[in-house]
Amino acid sequence: MTKRKRHSAEFKAKVALEAIREELTTAELAKKYDIHPTMITGWKKTAIEKMTLAFSSKGAAELTIFDQEVEKLHAKIGQLVVERDFLSKASSLILGAGGKKR
Repeated sequence: MTKRKRHSAEFKAKVALEAIREELTTAELAKKYDIHPTMITGWKKTAIEKMTLAFSSKGAAELTIFDQEVEKLHAKIGQLVVERDFLSKASSLILGAGGKKR
């Protein structure tokens, strides 16, 4: 049994762009990159469908909302790390290094 290959987004975009250019057939691209032609067809279709987001203002607004969410989540992670460290130190002072009550 062989393991599934995981391809990066950059690799998929590169192959999809070559497929869109149509300089080589799908079969030739599949042989060149050692992947199944169906994968190339799917990546090409996805790239074409998502291409409109690059030019729409709605897509830009969604990215702004996404960036704001990421910042909120990073702040929350920082807060939780500080709280965890504080509680860890406090519990070691109360319970001692062994974790048992004195």
